[in-house]
Amino acid sequence: MAPATVRPGPTGTVSIAPGGTGARPTKAPPTKKPVETAPAASADPGASAVPGDPGPPSASAEASAGPAAACSGSEANRDFYAGVAAGVDWTVLCAVLPKGWFVSAGSYRLANGGKLVIGYKGPAGARLELSEGAYCVDGGACVPPGTTGGEVPLGPMTGTLVRLDDGGFAIVADRGLNPSWLLVSHGLDEATASAFAAALQVVAR
Repeated sequence: MAPATVRPGPTGTVSIAPGGTGARPTKAPPTKKPVETAPAASADPGASAVPGDPGPPSASAEASAGPAAACSGSEANRDFYAGVAAGVDWTVLCAVLPKGWFVSAGSYRLANGGKLVIGYKGPAGARLELSEGAYCVDGGACVPPGTTGGEVPLGPMTGTLVRLDDGGFAIVADRGLNPSWLLVSHGLDEATASAFAAALQVVAR
């Protein structure tokens, strides 16, 4: 099956369709929605993603180079992150996840300061969504409701843990500001959600 394409929107929006792929932009019409496809597993990033031993790095992860070399997923996923980092002036973070996780959807926009939103699905229905930049237009209300906990790492940053009312977890840095960073998880325990947040990597420019 041919990988889905990345399609530029009218304001510089670029999206990646489900399945862990995100080929380079084409001149196809920007309004066409991504086709639902069977997702492929992300590359196993090695021992730094979660507590315990997630297994050896995959050959594709070892062979990868460039500004997003540490990011989980296909080369197209890494190109996606590198494209964002090259076009914004804030720090772009990417997920480093164990085998069995894949990109479900993702998009970025460079207009108005730029924003990135990307989702992942994992084993047993677990989900992650990473939002960065100018993704929040109404201040701190972009974090789902819950009880604020203590400070935890969000990649190289310091984030605030929020135990969500629906049973998930959110970790947010610079809440309500532009830019800000938010990782929301469902189907994970607090320790694993926190470990995934701490494992976020900076995408070099």
